[in-house]
Amino acid sequence: MTEALIHTTADNTGDTAAAPGAQQPVDLQPSDVEAAVHSIADRSRRAARRMAMANRAWKDRALHAVGAALKANTQAILEANAKDVAAGKANGTSAALLDRLTLTGARIDGLVAALENLANLPDPVGNVVRGQTLPNGLRLRQVNVPMGVVAAIYEARPNVTVDIAGLALKSGNAVILRGGSAAEATNSVLVRVLREALESVGLPADAVQTVDQYGRAGANVLMRARGRVDVLIPRGGRDLIQTVVTNSAVPVIETGEGNVHIFIDESADEEMAVEILLNAKTQRPSVCNTVETLLVHSGSTVLPAVAAALGKAGVRLHVDERIRAVLPAAVDSVPATDEDWATEYMDLDLAVGMVDSMEEAISHIRRWTTGHTEAILTNNLSNAERFIAEVDSAAVIVNASTRFTDGGELGLGAEVGISTQKLHARGPMGLTELTTTKWIVQGEGQTRG
Repeated sequence: MTEALIHTTADNTGDTAAAPGAQQPVDLQPSDVEAAVHSIADRSRRAARRMAMANRAWKDRALHAVGAALKANTQAILEANAKDVAAGKANGTSAALLDRLTLTGARIDGLVAALENLANLPDPVGNVVRGQTLPNGLRLRQVNVPMGVVAAIYEARPNVTVDIAGLALKSGNAVILRGGSAAEATNSVLVRVLREALESVGLPADAVQTVDQYGRAGANVLMRARGRVDVLIPRGGRDLIQTVVTNSAVPVIETGEGNVHIFIDESADEEMAVEILLNAKTQRPSVCNTVETLLVHSGSTVLPAVAAALGKAGVRLHVDERIRAVLPAAVDSVPATDEDWATEYMDLDLAVGMVDSMEEAISHIRRWTTGHTEAILTNNLSNAERFIAEVDSAAVIVNASTRFTDGGELGLGAEVGISTQKLHARGPMGLTELTTTKWIVQGEGQTRG
């Protein structure tokens, strides 16, 4: 993936005047790509200034218009997506990535519902974070304001195109998208639909733009467009994310891979453990909040039932020697290696290990976690509180599925991504996380002594 991003020539490049998402000639020079992407960023900057002035009612009209346009263009979107999926299958794309790439009528309905939810949420812009009047009479307010120009680099996730655009619009930002070649046909239609919907309500179409037409070279220029782009958010596999973090001159909010853990302690209820593990592993295995490692306390009695249910659901267990020794004979498994503890499978595979204590479970998590989500299943309040206190991940869950680490599920309407870093944003990033703050100081002639 590193080579794919930092390759110095464009793979789908072309005339700077071409429409967003249009196929480009292959002979565009690197300097022309730079000029074209800078032009896009400059138009985004102008659009961002207009978006920052839009009130909530205006932005909500835009979200409703986008939702209606998605519904009206469902057939065109699905036809474009079918081309991307067929190309992905021909290229040997993994089942997990194909699942993320695929749109259905139901998934488009879900995107529309998320936009409606965003429209119902309060506008974060202008929210007063804190304020006070100083002894000298100065009146202070710290308020949320839009970031400005938000860029996103992601792969094989056309739903992200709509999610990020919707969040950016509601938070008063402009967005530049690089959705990758795997979803190029789908994203081209989606960006067109988004831009037309914005124009229909009098907002600038340039609040949503793409650099997909400039391929790898366009992504590289976007990463170096410091001063033109305010923040860059990568979403995808580890290679893509680390490439962006390493090579970007634009400030990056790092979204991490999800090597997610569930720890079953000796007090956990069997029925609850079975239900949660099945949901956390099998509901949608290709997403980042799916459990990838199960740790079971040696004093627990739930393993046979959990393993049998997972095996029946088609989950392949990668187990350590102690787990293998107590597995029911009917449950198939393979030996686990250190690579398994570090792997985000994004498939129907699960690493399973046995531990003798809470300390051992937490130590294992600290060694192998990516800082995304960890959960404990327990009926012991002390164990739950200790796990919460000592596990340092973006989300820590007690007695529930890890699949709840999601902006929509947590009431954020949607999410730009799940940040695993600690500066500015952590966990699912919704509307507020796409704002920064500024100080407003109002006086009556005061001077500093």
